[in-house]
Amino acid sequence: MDILEIMAMLPHRYPFLMIDRVVELAPGQRVVAIKNVTINEPHFNGHFPGQPVMPGVLVVEAVAQACGIMAMSAHPSFRERPLYLLGLDGIRFRAPVRPGDQLRIVVDKTGEKRGIWFFDANVSVEGKTVVEGQVMATVLVDRPGAPA
Repeated sequence: MDILEIMAMLPHRYPFLMIDRVVELAPGQRVVAIKNVTINEPHFNGHFPGQPVMPGVLVVEAVAQACGIMAMSAHPSFRERPLYLLGLDGIRFRAPVRPGDQLRIVVDKTGEKRGIWFFDANVSVEGKTVVEGQVMATVLVDRPGAPA
């Protein structure tokens, strides 16, 4: 998927769209996405001056967006609804992410129970893991009789 296809699927826009390309997609099972980290991203102005490091929370947001692409590719009706992050387990930050890095985000679905999806995530730069852990997410769906 190129950036236009990603933008058609995800509601995020600059400066919060974190996925630049999808290089592998098995709908509902696996996604491999790319995030190119550049110095012109707004968070580098203050994180940290003279020593730019991508905030870990933004790396995790890129993982969440990759999860959204996987879920929405399996269920096209989800495209009108955002994927909500429910939990993070065992997230570990192994190395800093700096401008010029290319994140390879690999997300595998490990299970699904009562509308909650479970994922294993690994983010690497040049083959070295920088972030890893598990993610839980859901898409809110209308329930008959539920308030609007």
